[in-house]
Parts: sequence; C-alpha cells; structure tokens
Amino acid sequence: MNSNYLRIFIFGIFCVVLVCSSRATFAAPTDDACSLLTQAQVSAASPVSVGPGTYVTPTFKRTCTWSTSGDDAKTVAAITLLLEDATAFDAGKRLGAAKNVVITAVSGVGDDAYYLAIASQVGLIVKKGSVTFKVTVYAGALSLEKKEAIEKTLAQLVASKL
Repeated sequence: MNSNYLRIFIFGIFCVVLVCSSRATFAAPTDDACSLLTQAQVSAASPVSVGPGTYVTPTFKRTCTWSTSGDDAKTVAAITLLLEDATAFDAGKRLGAAKNVVITAVSGVGDDAYYLAIASQVGLIVKKGSVTFKVTVYAGALSLEKKEAIEKTLAQLVASKL
C-alpha cells in the first residue's frame, strides 16, 4: 500500500473517532425532558423534596413535572421543565411589551436566557444552541427571587447536558 494512501486512511480514521467522541454525540436527547434532570437534582435545588419526574402523557415527553406532596406542597407545588422550539424563545421576549409582564435578562445560562414574570409567577426561558427550554417553579409560598434562584440552578444543569 502506498504511504500516501496509508496516511489518508489513518487521517480518515482519526476524523471518524474525533467526530464520534465529540460532546454533541453524547449530548442528552432534546425530546425527553425527564432525561435532563434527576429527582435528586430537582430536590437539591428546591427547599422541599420532589417525587420522580412524570410526563403530561406517556407519549408527550417534552414536558416533565416533579411534584411534591403533603405539607411540602404548601411550599412548592411542582417544578416543570418544558422543551420548546426556537420560536418560543423569541415569542416570550415579545411578551415583554405586554402590560404586567416583566422580562429580565439572565447571564450564565445557555447562549441567551431571560425570566418572564407575570404577577407572582415566573419562568426561566433559555436558548442553548438550537434548543429552547423553560424551567418553572410553581410555589405560592416562595418569593419571586427564590423561585428565580431555583430555576437558574436547574437551568444551568439542563444547559450543561445540551
């Protein structure tokens, strides 16, 4: 075998190995929200323990909900992760022009992120590459700032897997 062909063959094998070992190859699936956070991670970020993540329906896996029970439900009712398409990110930003909607930029999460707050409810919407997701803490007993802190912690975990 000619040494030039051998070099090209070895270079080709190197490229295949490089591509197969890249971070994108091992990235978490972006159509299964419950695969992006564990029950332990959500409980650690929250002031209360949550149950295992559940889907809205068995076939729709782009939303995962971690619920609480008993007295914990008085503090935090549920935490959700919703995987969205890129248009949802831009649509949420446009809501900032509406009355009673507050958009606040967030740094340190994904490629771009913002809190979308309406009255006492807030959600953190994040764009990472071609994926958009929203983390929301449903908790009447927590301040807006505490909800935002929990959402940011969880969003950073999700973004690190994408």
